[in-house]
Amino acid sequence: MSDQKIRKLNRLLGELGDTRLVSSRWLKAHGYSNSLVARYVGSGWLVSPARGVYMRKGGQLQWEGVVRSLQAGEGMLLHLGGRFALALQGHEHYLRLGEAGTITLYGPVRPPGWVDKLSMAQRFEYRGKGPFDLPAVPYTDDVSEQALSDQGLAWHETGQGADALVCATSERAMLELCDGVSDAAGVYEADALMQAMTTLRPQRVGLLLRHCRSIKAKRLFLALADRHRHAWLSHVPLDGVDLGRGKRALVPGGRLHPTYQITLPGDLDEHLA
Repeated sequence: MSDQKIRKLNRLLGELGDTRLVSSRWLKAHGYSNSLVARYVGSGWLVSPARGVYMRKGGQLQWEGVVRSLQAGEGMLLHLGGRFALALQGHEHYLRLGEAGTITLYGPVRPPGWVDKLSMAQRFEYRGKGPFDLPAVPYTDDVSEQALSDQGLAWHETGQGADALVCATSERAMLELCDGVSDAAGVYEADALMQAMTTLRPQRVGLLLRHCRSIKAKRLFLALADRHRHAWLSHVPLDGVDLGRGKRALVPGGRLHPTYQITLPGDLDEHLA
């Protein structure tokens, strides 16, 4: 192998590290032909954990590496949100059994098909764009923390020495979770999580409420925050927040919240205990 080809291979292996993956599309865009990739696989430098995607032989297939590959390598505007973001932030014991191991991704573009074909303990669930109309910012290494913060996002380090991942803050993740609630079990879960949300930032909550398109998510979020009498709620600026009109029946036979006009299960206290 020539020095040039060795340098090219070393650049690729350096890019991959121990946990990153690259797609056939990425390889082609960076000058690695199909025949060259096949040679790397045949020589034992690369392995293919699923059709159309490659990683370094001996590398570790981990969910963190998959997400980092999507965000940084593939340039996809997908962030960790909802249930899984809250689990990462230490609230997994409030989640329904099995939900903490489901990695919830939000963004305008669906993850590539190879993501669901990877043999991993965790599974990925794409939840769509989510309830917000905020303009997206690219998740490049040089994106400012303020630019992410304005989206209700932040860098999250999953472990010492691991690449940081773009993740929803607690404020955004709770609204994403509320947007997905469709039954009493979902309300119980959201209520238990909201009880722990004692340090949410009212200005960020206000920003996200103004840019949230889901009336249900906003009403449920505010009703649960009111139910737990969080101190930050009185400081949330609600000017410009559209809460819609009329009553919303989230659960049949529920109890109507007098302020936010949404029905909540009457036995919330029993489930919280």
